[in-house]
Amino acid sequence: MVFRTKITIDRPSFQIEPMEQVLLVGSCFADNIGKRFVDDKFKAIVNPFGVMYNPASVLHTIERIEDAPRVVFLTLGTNHVYRLKETGEIVDNCEKRPQSLFQEEELTVEACVDYLCKSINILRKRRPDVHVVLTVSPIRYQKYGFHGSQLSKATLLLAVDKVTRIPSIPTSPSIPSTTSYFPAYEIVNDELRDYRFYASDMLHPSEQTVDYIWERLSETYFSEATKKFLQEWYPIKQALNHKPFHPYSEEYKAFMDKTMLKVDELKKKYPTFAL
Repeated sequence: MVFRTKITIDRPSFQIEPMEQVLLVGSCFADNIGKRFVDDKFKAIVNPFGVMYNPASVLHTIERIEDAPRVVFLTLGTNHVYRLKETGEIVDNCEKRPQSLFQEEELTVEACVDYLCKSINILRKRRPDVHVVLTVSPIRYQKYGFHGSQLSKATLLLAVDKVTRIPSIPTSPSIPSTTSYFPAYEIVNDELRDYRFYASDMLHPSEQTVDYIWERLSETYFSEATKKFLQEWYPIKQALNHKPFHPYSEEYKAFMDKTMLKVDELKKKYPTFAL
């Protein structure tokens, strides 16, 4: 008997190689996944200017960075934005200033599409072979009300779907050839679909859930070479993270000496590897 529906993920046109540079911009869910990339020795750049929740703020980060990695993850959390009344600009962080200084708005599907296309085209201009993975954060926003949160997510999902289906744009290859969609939102809400997969606030995914999403992402995007590297790296990572009862004992010293020999062997096989 089958007790859950497993989400089918389309095969992308690219694969992530061992220790490759990856850029992740977006909601705090991007931070969670970005931490996994960092822990597994990818050259990951994660929200260099802080967490960005909406497509406009994601664009602001893309405009400011200079890096041009081959793989970029853009994770959208909400279509709500805040404009500074004095200037009319959309701010990325209210910086604890009084709420009266800002006007809250909801981006339309079309506006979200426009901001995403601008981000993608900037990335393509810097690096024509870039691959952009779009995803919608499964984290719900209680402050909007749960119906409001669902409407916000629906707007983002419709926008992402439109972006990945745009047939062409002037003087450029089609955006779908550059983008793919990773269904983190659907994995949590349709595949896992149970409060045991949430943190204590019942809104954020639990650590176990993020680990599972990381597993599905790895299966989808990692090359065979990357999977092989991670098989060699995981036991070493566990050994390095081990907390000994007697850190000054001869047994632990011998254990660490053996572990560091394995690290040296890994460095010989993968010259760009570094602790």
